[in-house]
Formats: sequence, C-alpha cells, structure tokens
Amino acid sequence: MADATFPAQLQYTVEHEWLDGSDPAVVGITSTAAEALGDIVYLELPAVGDDVTAGTVIGEIESTKSVSELYSPVTGTVVAVNDAAVDDPSLVNSDPFGEGWLLKVDVSEVGPVLTADEYKAQVGA
Repeated sequence: MADATFPAQLQYTVEHEWLDGSDPAVVGITSTAAEALGDIVYLELPAVGDDVTAGTVIGEIESTKSVSELYSPVTGTVVAVNDAAVDDPSLVNSDPFGEGWLLKVDVSEVGPVLTADEYKAQVGA
C-alpha cells in the first residue's frame, strides 16, 4: 500500500531530507519537516555548480516559526535549483515530494539514508 506521506521509492535522512534514485538525484525536504516548520517563507539554496558534501549544511529554510538548516543527503555537484520554489517557498509546504523539490545533484556518493519504513519509525508515524 502506497503512503503519500512516506513515498516508498524515496530514501530519507535523519535530518528530514529525501532523495530519489535518479541521476541526477532530486533532493527535497519531507512532508514531516514541512509540516513541523509551518509556513515556509524563504529558501537559501546552493547555486548550480556548487559542490555539496553528504551530511553538511547546504542552505536554510525559513518559516514563520523558525529557521532550519538544510543538509545534503549526497556528495556531488548541484546541477539544478528549483527556482519556482525559491520564488514561491509555499510550494515546499503544498507539494514537498513534487513541485516543492529543492535541488538536483550529480551524485558521486550517497550519505547515510533510511528507507521509508525506517524514516517512518524515526518520526514516530
């Protein structure tokens, strides 16, 4: 049975990011993180061409409640940034696994990731 809150085809991090298995990999934050943050009003993301390292801070997500750090789930080079989400951060709230994706990264290494069931257990769902 598919679970819209925890898509089984994705991989997750303990910091609430997700990535798909494509190449380049699409990266975003989970619906759990988006809900906890509340209304997202600003995204600070790395630029196309920037190198990112798995487990390190690569940006910030600001909501009406707080500012949270964004961590990279992979090591590689950013090949695309979702300008639509930067222009309208509410896309991350309304569709975190679709239109609210954040980055595409040409991956050289995947950091520690969880399956959907492992992530679901971590967040207590």
